[in-house]
Amino acid sequence: MSNLDGAVMAPAGWREALNPAIYLISLLPGLVVLMLVDSNAMGVVLAATAAVVLLQHAINVLNDVADWKLGADEEKWDSWVRVHGETRAATVHGVLSFLAGGTLGLAVLVSTGKLWVLGVAAPLVILGFLYNAGPRPLSYTFLGEWVTGICYGGVFACLWLLTDKAFGISAITGSLAFAALAVSLLLSHQPPQIETDRVAGKHSFAVRYGAEKTIRVSRSLFVFALVMVGMAIWFGSAGKLAAALFGMAALYAIFNVWQRQPGPRVILLQGAMAITICLLVATLATHSN
Repeated sequence: MSNLDGAVMAPAGWREALNPAIYLISLLPGLVVLMLVDSNAMGVVLAATAAVVLLQHAINVLNDVADWKLGADEEKWDSWVRVHGETRAATVHGVLSFLAGGTLGLAVLVSTGKLWVLGVAAPLVILGFLYNAGPRPLSYTFLGEWVTGICYGGVFACLWLLTDKAFGISAITGSLAFAALAVSLLLSHQPPQIETDRVAGKHSFAVRYGAEKTIRVSRSLFVFALVMVGMAIWFGSAGKLAAALFGMAALYAIFNVWQRQPGPRVILLQGAMAITICLLVATLATHSN
């Protein structure tokens, strides 16, 4: 055991802190884009998705640092601050991941000759940085949920812009889907932290409106997200069979989320299940033609 800023530290392993399932929120937009566009764009979309994962990892680590410094989530056993034993090392970890993700993303834009996408991507990266930066991070204000939705909806839009497909209905509905899914995910983990967030001065949705309304809105946004993904698939090139199977899988996912207490793992795994079924069907249909 060690002591940090007056709080007792318990050791945490990096595997526990990493929580791989949480990165589905960055992987799923790439998978849906790949399902709806030409396969020639696969390499570019996968590389850009890897950059998004690195940026998300940076934001997760820096969020743990910000929460620790401001007095929230000190009871979080899988915090990256606990892994490193101090905030400084965790900050370096987060910054390095942020630089790696930004560099990889820039390399993708340069290699594809689409530096103009920076006009959309750069503000999203800046918002991601400000989400945890400074004495009053955006995550501690009422803007936290809005920033999350804008960033992840923007991720889908940027991935789409890297392809040569027109930005039409599928792109718009896909962007709305992942904006809603990201906010649903964020809201799903807030209720257990209401008291510590309130003491730390964090004006999360759950602090402002209570646990019951937060859970209700999280579930509703999950439903909206799957409906939007369904529309993106229906109007895209995945095929009507894939869309129909996604619809059935989505109904099953919605039923599961509605029957239990929503949490980040539940939200992501149920959404991933529906999207993966659709992706497999679309892939099989493509190879059979």
